[in-house]
Amino acid sequence: MSPQTTAPPKEAPRKFQPFVPPSMEMKEFTVRAVLIGLPLTAILGFANAYLGLKAGMTIAATYPAAVIGMSLLRLFKGSILEENITRTIGSIGESVAAGAVFTIPAFVLAGVWPAFDMEHAYWPSVALMAVGGTLGILFVTLLRRVMVEDPELPYPESVAASEIHKAGQQGARAAKILFANMGFGAVMYFLSQINLFWYTRTVLVRIPAMLNGLRIGRSASAPTVATGGLTTFSTPAISPAYLGVGYIIGPRLASLNFAGGVLAWGLLVPLLVYFLGPGIQANLPPGTTMNWSALAFNMWYSIVRPIAVGGMLVGAGFTLFRMRAQLGVGMKRAVSDLKKSATAHQPITDRTERDLNAKAVFGGIAAVFLCMIALYFYFAGTLPGAVVAAIVMVILGFFFAAVSGNLVGMIGSSNNPVSGLTLCTLVVAALLMVALGVKGPSGVAAVLGVAAVVCVSSAVAGEMLQDLKVGHILGGTPSKMQIGDLFGIVVASLVLFFPLMMLHKAYTFGSAALSAPQAGLMAMLAQGIVGGNMAWPLVVVGIFLGFAAVMVQVRSPMLFAVGMYLPLETTFAIFLGGVVRWLTDLLRDRRGFNDAQKARVDNAGVLTASGLIAGEALCGIVIAAIIAQKLSHGGAAQLFQLSPGNAWISGLIGLAVLVAVMVKLPLASAGSPDEPAPPTAIM
Repeated sequence: MSPQTTAPPKEAPRKFQPFVPPSMEMKEFTVRAVLIGLPLTAILGFANAYLGLKAGMTIAATYPAAVIGMSLLRLFKGSILEENITRTIGSIGESVAAGAVFTIPAFVLAGVWPAFDMEHAYWPSVALMAVGGTLGILFVTLLRRVMVEDPELPYPESVAASEIHKAGQQGARAAKILFANMGFGAVMYFLSQINLFWYTRTVLVRIPAMLNGLRIGRSASAPTVATGGLTTFSTPAISPAYLGVGYIIGPRLASLNFAGGVLAWGLLVPLLVYFLGPGIQANLPPGTTMNWSALAFNMWYSIVRPIAVGGMLVGAGFTLFRMRAQLGVGMKRAVSDLKKSATAHQPITDRTERDLNAKAVFGGIAAVFLCMIALYFYFAGTLPGAVVAAIVMVILGFFFAAVSGNLVGMIGSSNNPVSGLTLCTLVVAALLMVALGVKGPSGVAAVLGVAAVVCVSSAVAGEMLQDLKVGHILGGTPSKMQIGDLFGIVVASLVLFFPLMMLHKAYTFGSAALSAPQAGLMAMLAQGIVGGNMAWPLVVVGIFLGFAAVMVQVRSPMLFAVGMYLPLETTFAIFLGGVVRWLTDLLRDRRGFNDAQKARVDNAGVLTASGLIAGEALCGIVIAAIIAQKLSHGGAAQLFQLSPGNAWISGLIGLAVLVAVMVKLPLASAGSPDEPAPPTAIM
C-alpha cells in the first residue's frame, strides 16, 4: 500500500507592497511640488494643443512630466512622493488639451461662435474644460481602487513612469537630453519662420494629357481646351515637432499617415483638376490667367477633405469595433466597479488607500450636473434640451470614463481612442436633439457642448488612472493626487484658451497651417445631423473609401484618412521622422548592443523626439502671439524675414542637421555594456 500523500497548502497571495511603505511618513503634497506641477501642466498642455491642432495627434505627457519634475525637485532635495505629485499635476494638462483641441475649435468651424475671442468664447471654453475635467476626476475616484489593483490591466506607461522615478540616478541624464532638445527644437523652428531656410517648398507638377484636348459641353462647336492632370508637390516641412511625432509613432504608422497624403495629392487632386479644370478655365473672363496652384489647393480643401472626413468616420467606428471586446469589458467593469465602491464602507486607515470622501465625490457630481444644465441651457436655449443633454453627458461620461481607463490600463494613454468615444457621444446627442426638435445653431451648439465635455472627461479619466497607477506602485496617497489634479484642471482650463486663441488669430482653425482634423469632423457631423448642412455626397464617398481600407486590412484607417486631411508637407515630415526611427533602430541593432544599451538608446530617442515637439510647440505659440498682436494693429501676418541667397540649400542643411541629431544622439547614449538597464519609456 502506497503511503498517502497530501498536497501542500496553497500559499495566500501576497499583498502588494508599494515602493514607499504605507507606514513611512514622507513629504508628499508640498507647496513646492504643487508650484512646480501647475506651470508644468500649462506648458505641456500648450505643447499638446499646438500638436493636436497642427498634426491631429497628441502624445502622452506622463514621461516628460516625470523627467522634468524629478530634475527640478532634485534641486530642492525633494522626495519621490513629491515627484509623484508634481508629475500627476504636470501631466493632467495634456489630457485637458487633447479633449479641448478635438472639440472646442468645432464651435468656430460650425459657425456657432461668431468669433474665437475673450468676449465670445473664453468663459464657455473654460466652463467646458472645467466641467469635463472635474467630472473625469470624480468618476475616476469612484473607480480607482478596483481598477488600479486589477492584475489583468498591465498599465504599460504607468509602469515605465514609476520605474523612471525609482531609477533616480537616470534623472539628470534624461533631463539634460530633454531640455537640450527643447531648446534645439525651438531654435530650428524659429530660424525656419524668419526664412533663414525654407520651412517647406511647394512646386506645381503637370501630368501631360493623354488626349490632345478635352471638348467642353455637348455641342460639336464647343471649344477644345488643352488639359492634363495637375497637382502640387510639397517638400517635408522642416518641423522638429512633425519629425518628433513620426519618430515616436514609428515607421509603420508614419508610412500609413503619409500614404493618405499621397492618395490625396497624387491621385485625387490630379483627377479632379483633369476633369473639372478645363470647365473652370473656359468660364474665366477673357484674358484671365488660370492660377493652377490655387485650383489644386481648392480641389483638395473643398472636395478631398470632406471625403477624408467620411474616411475618418469609418476609421473611428472601426477602431471602436476592433476594441469591442475591451469596450465590453470596460462597460461591465463600470457597473461592477461602481457596485463594489458603493459597498466598500469599511474605514480606510492605510494611507495608500485613502480616496476623496465619497460624500464629497457624489456631492461634486451633483453640483457639476446642475452646472451642466445651466451650461447646456446657455447653448440650446431650451430647458428640456438642456436637461436631456446633461443626463446624456453624465451617463455616457461615466461609462466612457471607465472605458477610457480600461483602455489606458491595457494599451496606454498614447493609444486611447478618445476621439472615437467622443464621436459616438456626438451622434447620440445629435439624434436626441433632433428628436426633441432642437435644430439650427442652438442644437449644433448643444451637441458640440456634450461632445466637448465627454471628450475632456474621457481624456482626463484615462490620464488620471494612469497617474494613480504610478502612485499605487510608488506608495502615493490617492486623495492627495486627486486634489492635486483638481488644481491642475482649474489651471489648465483657465489658461489653455489663450494658446488656442493666439493660434486661431495667427493661422485660423481649419486652414492648411492649422488643420484641426478631429474638430473639423465633429463640426461637420453636428452640422449635418442637427443643422442639415453637410456635403453628404462627398462624405459618403469617403465612407466607401474607409470601408475599402478596412477590407484591404489597413492597420489604421483613421490615421490613413487623417493623412488625406492634412497638408502634404505635414504628412511627409511625419513620414521622414518614421524613417529616422527606422534608421536609428537599424544602426542600433547592427552595433551589437546588449539589452541595457538598447533600452538606453530607445529612452534617449523618445526623450529627443519629445523635446523637439515641446520646443517647437512653445516657440510656435510665442510666434503666433506675436503675429496675432501684429494683425490686431494692422501689421503683416509674419515675423521679420531674412533674405538668404539660396534658402533651399540652407533648408537642406537644416533638415540634415535635424536628422543627424535625431539619429546620433540616441546612439551616443547607449553607454557601457556593464551599466544596468534603465526603465524603458513606452509612449
